[in-house]
Amino acid sequence: MSAAQESTTAVPAAGSPDESRVSDGTDVVDLPAGWRYRQRRIFGFNIPWYASPKTQLGMVAFVCFLCPGMFNALGGMGGGGKTDATLADNMNTALYSAFAVFGFFGGTFINKLGVKWTLAFGGVGYCIYAISLLASVHADVGGFNIFAGVLLGICAGLLWTAQGTIMISYPNEAQKGRYFAWFWGIFNMGAVIGSLIPLGENINVKSNSTVTDGTYIGFIILMFLGAVLALFLCNAGDIVRPDGTRVILMKQPSWQSELLGLWETLRFEPFVVLLFPMFFSSNWFYTYQQNAVNSARFDTRTKALNSLLYFLAQIIAAAIWGYLLDVDNLRRSVRAKITWVTLVVLTFAIWGGGYAYEEGYTRESVDPKLNPDFVSMDWTTDGYVGPMFLYIFYGFYDAAWQASVYWFMGALSNSGRRSANYVGFYKGIQSAGAAVMASLDSRKLSFKAEFISNWVLLSVSLVIAAPVIFLKIRDNVDVEDDLKGTDETIADVLPAGHPEKAVA
Repeated sequence: MSAAQESTTAVPAAGSPDESRVSDGTDVVDLPAGWRYRQRRIFGFNIPWYASPKTQLGMVAFVCFLCPGMFNALGGMGGGGKTDATLADNMNTALYSAFAVFGFFGGTFINKLGVKWTLAFGGVGYCIYAISLLASVHADVGGFNIFAGVLLGICAGLLWTAQGTIMISYPNEAQKGRYFAWFWGIFNMGAVIGSLIPLGENINVKSNSTVTDGTYIGFIILMFLGAVLALFLCNAGDIVRPDGTRVILMKQPSWQSELLGLWETLRFEPFVVLLFPMFFSSNWFYTYQQNAVNSARFDTRTKALNSLLYFLAQIIAAAIWGYLLDVDNLRRSVRAKITWVTLVVLTFAIWGGGYAYEEGYTRESVDPKLNPDFVSMDWTTDGYVGPMFLYIFYGFYDAAWQASVYWFMGALSNSGRRSANYVGFYKGIQSAGAAVMASLDSRKLSFKAEFISNWVLLSVSLVIAAPVIFLKIRDNVDVEDDLKGTDETIADVLPAGHPEKAVA
């Protein structure tokens, strides 16, 4: 179904003044009564109903625009905006360790508490994290910094699992790639705009120094607004797709049933464990890129510019990748194989260029304490263009990798409950990798060793994931398969008036 078909004007249902209907161009689908299911026309455009996948994904994207988007802008400068990355490394080790635990079980919390409260609580941790960094500029608050890292790990684990669940379970099978593109573009626009804050505040700072207080204050305010916005979301049980179907959920889940659901998810598709190395390596490279590349070589204003370009590249890559993943002319199983081959090519092309660049310096050679002659590179320095484009391609690669992983998971199931568990596994394992890498960086592992670990992990994980991608991704997932392990029936998820609904 096209976007134009999906956003047609609602008309009253025949014989039922309390219900509305939406036309998708071929059928007329009943929608429940209430303001959440009414379409409106604003400035000549048909706006999808409030409890539609498009509207809810847009709102989640803006929550992430304001919370993790700003966090990424701050972290993209390396060291959380501070000259010495040690404090940020220690905070991020605590953050991702907690993230790994709560991300792994995040699907359990979402299925029990709902996406709205999970996302709202998740947004709070980002504010506290930025506050602790601001406080550390003026006082020794190491305990508060570590607490903030742990709290953000808990909050982010829940927020990202809720976001991923929405992104891969709300749309129909033909739109999962473009839903990723919409989300990733809006989310990373937060990082782009967030990068303008330190760039504007530090436009004349050519030395490598800590960002200003105003930079941190701006991030704190925006992150708080993101947490508040999450309170206006609908829960998954209220969502109705344009074809009238609903998201598959567990009725009245208990903590026991949800913990059991983790095992049932693996039993449903045990081959998903072969994607775990891709999960593990998907945040491993951030520490290297932000600390060993951006923070190590460049002055403050150029770090901010690099971060801006990095996230702009992510938006472009998400748009390209998301829409290509949904190309109608190729079967989904064929698209999965092409995606895998393309990732292999990009891994060796982009990281091969990164190897040539990394050979030009060491951790010791860019440390002013050990090498007093070292001068940070500015955007006016000869030779800046090459590293700039490398960093842009690193951003492009990140979005391509994340889009592919989300799409692979989405191709395995349309169930909201099962998707929540898949995303929980993804975010938990991803964060475990990030925690390990942050810890290694805090112990001053050589830049070359960090680089090699990235290239090897990414390459090997693609090889391990190949059986899932080549053998297990089908052209479509049957509703009956998705209902296994839940107490939903076909009648609960089919649109009203569907010929199989009465039989079910």
